Amino acid sequence: MKLWMYPLLVVLGAACYGILSTIIKLAIQDGFTASEAVTSQYYTGFLLALIIFILIKRGIPTLRGSFPVLIAGLFTAITGTVYGKAIEYMPASLAVVLLFQFTWIGMLYECIGAKRLPKQSEVVSLVFLFGGTILAAGLIDVDVSRIPWQGWAWGLAAAFSFAAFVTANQKPVPGMDVVTRLFLMSFYAAIVITFFQSPEILWNGMLGDGLWMYGAILGVFGIVLPIFLFSIGVPKVGAGMSSILSAVELPVAIIASMLLLGERLTILQFLGIFLVLFGMTWPAMLQRFAVKRKLRLRRVE
Repeated sequence: MKLWMYPLLVVLGAACYGILSTIIKLAIQDGFTASEAVTSQYYTGFLLALIIFILIKRGIPTLRGSFPVLIAGLFTAITGTVYGKAIEYMPASLAVVLLFQFTWIGMLYECIGAKRLPKQSEVVSLVFLFGGTILAAGLIDVDVSRIPWQGWAWGLAAAFSFAAFVTANQKPVPGMDVVTRLFLMSFYAAIVITFFQSPEILWNGMLGDGLWMYGAILGVFGIVLPIFLFSIGVPKVGAGMSSILSAVELPVAIIASMLLLGERLTILQFLGIFLVLFGMTWPAMLQRFAVKRKLRLRRVE
C-alpha cells in the first residue's frame, strides 16, 4: 500500500465518527434515548464484527499479546459513555469543543512516549484546529456561565479517553490481523457498555420497534469501519498526526447535521470548517514542500 493511503484511512475512519451524533439525534427524534442508541451501536457493531470474523477467519481468535487491543476497546466504550454524560450537562456544541481537545492531548501522549517536543508545524496545526473548532461549533453564541462543573469534567474526560483510544491503536500486535483486532476490540467495548448503558434493549423489544435500524448504521460507522481503518492507518501515521487528522470528524458532523437535520450554518461556522481543514493539512503540506525542496537542491548539486 502506498504511503499516502495511510493518512487517508485515518481521515476516513474519523469521518465515520462524524455522522454518529446526527444519527443519534435522529434516533432520539424517533422516540429512543441516547443511551439506547449508543448501546445498540456497540452491540450491533460487535455482531457485525463477529460475522466478519466467522466468514473470514473461521477459527478461534488468539488472545496472546492482545493487551493493547483490550485497552483500545475499553477506551472506545469509555469515550461513548462519558461523552453522552457531557451532553446531559451542556449544549452539544460546547461538548464537541471539549471532545476535540483530543487533538493536542493525543499529540501530548505521543511527545511523552517519544520523549520529544512538538514540532513547529504541529503546534501551528493545533492552533488552527482549536480556533476552527470554536467557530465551527458556534461556541461564540453559547453562555458558559451556568454550565455545571460536571459537564466540563465529563467533556474533558471524553477528550482524554478518545486520545487514549487513538494512541492504543498505534501499537500493532505481532501476529494479529486487522479482522481479529476488530472482533476483539468490539467485544471488549460491548462488555464495558453493558455495565454503563442500556443492556435491556436486548429483551425489552426496543430493537424490534426500529432501534435495530439505527444500531446497524451506528454499528457500521461507529465500530466496524473506524476500528478497521484506524487499525491499518494509525500504526503507520503515528498517534500525534492521527489525532490531528481525526479533526475531520467535526466538519463531517456539522455537514451531516445540516443535510439530515436541516440545521443552518453561519458564515463563522463555514470559516471554522475551513480553518479545521487547513490545520489538518498544514503538516502534510510542509512535509511535501520540504521533500520538493530537497529534490531541487539535489538536482542543482
